[in-house]
Amino acid sequence: MALDDVVQVTTTADDADVLTALARDAVAARLAACAQVEGPITSTYWWQGTLETADEWRATLKTTQARANALEAFLVEHHPYDVPEVVRTPVVGGNPAYLAWVRAEVRGGVGE
Repeated sequence: MALDDVVQVTTTADDADVLTALARDAVAARLAACAQVEGPITSTYWWQGTLETADEWRATLKTTQARANALEAFLVEHHPYDVPEVVRTPVVGGNPAYLAWVRAEVRGGVGE
């Protein structure tokens, strides 16, 4: 398999416990092989015409291109935000054994 079939999907939320549960549920559903929640981070953004600054936490989930659409749909559906950040980034290199592990852990999920 090509290296570029593994991707990272990131999302943020203002509640670490909510984000940790969302990440756990995505991994339990085999939509991602693993997820890390980190923070707090400071986010600055426009929301409904107002410049906002807030503490948030970031989850980074590892999956494959084949599972990424399902993961992204899951995150949007279960996320507490009206317009959650969900960003996909290709993995262009890394430990071949780790990338193989990511592929194996999401293989056989619903829709795979």
